[in-house]
Amino acid sequence: MDAMPEPVAPPQPRGGKLATNIVHFARTLRTAGLRVGPGQVLRAIEAVEAAGLRKRDDFYWTLHSVFVNRRDQREIFDQAFHVYWRNPRLLEKMMEMLLPQVGVPAAEQDQRKQLSRRLQDALQPGKGEAPEEANEPPEVEIEATFTVSDREVLQHRDFEQMSQAEIDEALRAIARLRLPVPERKTRRYQPARRGPRVDFRASLRRALRPEGLIELRRREPRRRPPPLVILCDISGSMARYTRMFLHFMHAITNDRDRVYCFTFGTRLSNVTRALRNRDVDIALQKASAQVEDWSGGTRIGLALHEFNAKWSRRVLGQGAVVLLITDGLDREGAAGLGEEMERLHKSCSRLIWLNPLLRYGAYEPKSQGNKAMLPHVDEFRPVHNLESLAGLIAALGTHAAGTDGRLAGWQTELRQG
Repeated sequence: MDAMPEPVAPPQPRGGKLATNIVHFARTLRTAGLRVGPGQVLRAIEAVEAAGLRKRDDFYWTLHSVFVNRRDQREIFDQAFHVYWRNPRLLEKMMEMLLPQVGVPAAEQDQRKQLSRRLQDALQPGKGEAPEEANEPPEVEIEATFTVSDREVLQHRDFEQMSQAEIDEALRAIARLRLPVPERKTRRYQPARRGPRVDFRASLRRALRPEGLIELRRREPRRRPPPLVILCDISGSMARYTRMFLHFMHAITNDRDRVYCFTFGTRLSNVTRALRNRDVDIALQKASAQVEDWSGGTRIGLALHEFNAKWSRRVLGQGAVVLLITDGLDREGAAGLGEEMERLHKSCSRLIWLNPLLRYGAYEPKSQGNKAMLPHVDEFRPVHNLESLAGLIAALGTHAAGTDGRLAGWQTELRQG
C-alpha cells in the first residue's frame, strides 16, 4: 500500500512593508499640505494591491489617482514621490546637512528645480528621537533656517518657497494689512464752516428761523478714497500665489469701502460680496463655490472684454485705481488684449500691474501677452512676498508712482517696434 502524500502547508505571507510605507508616505503628503485622510490611505493600499507593482509608472499613477484632487497638488505629490520612493530615508540625511553646501551636478543645476519648502518640512525627521546606535558620536546640528530674525526673513521669503508654518504666519500678517489710500475730491459737497462756496439752501432754511439770517452757510467738496478694483488671475500658472492674493483681497475689502474684487481664468467672476464676510474662512469658501475655473487656462483678453463691457461703468468712477494681478501668459496668443488694456487704462486714473515673474532679474517681456499689456500700464511691480505687498500699500498711500525702472525702456521699445 502506497503511503499517502503529506499535506502541503499553505504559503506564508511574506513580511513586506509596502502598506506601512504607503501610510508614512500619506503622512508626508498630509504634513506638506495635502488633504489626505485614513479613507484615502486604505483606498491607496487597495488600489496598489489591485494594480500590482510591475512598473514604477503604474505605481506612481495609482497613488496619484487617490491622493491628488486638485491641479495645485500635482507638483508637491511629484516631488514627494520621487524623493520618498527612491529612498525613504534620503531626506533624513539631507536635512542633517546645510543645503547650500551640498554639491549638485551640473545637469540638475541647469534644471533649477528646487524642492518645495512644505515638502522639506514634511520629510524632516522628528526632533527628539533617540539615535539608533548609542556608540555613535553626537552630531553637531546647525540651525540654518532663521539666523537673523524670523519676521525679517519672512518678509523676504517668496510665497512659492514658504513652508506651511511660514504660510500660516504670512496669512496672519496679511490679515493685519491696512490700506491708507489718499482721499480725493468728489462732485458732492458737505457743510463746512469756512467752505469756498455758499450753501444757499441751508442759508434760506436758516433765515426762516425767528432770529433770522445771522451768517451765510457754506460748503466744501466732499473727500473720500477712490474706488479700488482688483482683477486677480487664478489660472494654473498663478496657482502658487492665488491663496495669498485672496487673503490680501479679503483684508483690503474688510478694511475700507468701495473695493471690488474679480477673479479670472477662462471667465470673469465677481467675488466682491463673498469676500465681504468678516470670517476669512467663510469668505474664501463662498468665493471658491462661486468660481468655477480654478487653476485652468488663461484668457486675459476675453476676461477684460467682459469687465469693460459689463462692469467698468459701475465700478471705475471717481478716479478708480485698478490692480491687475497676473503673469501675462495668455493661452489665446493675446488676441484683442491690447485693445482691452487700452480701454481699461483710459477708464481708470491709475492702472498697476502686479506680476510675480518680475522678481527675477533676468525677466524680459517676451510673451505676446506681456508685449500687449505693458504699453498701457502706469506702474509695474513684483508681488511675490510680504515685502512687495508692503511696498504696494506704501505706494497706494501716496501718489508716488513707484515702479520697476525697466518699465519706461520696455514701453519705448514696444511702441517703436
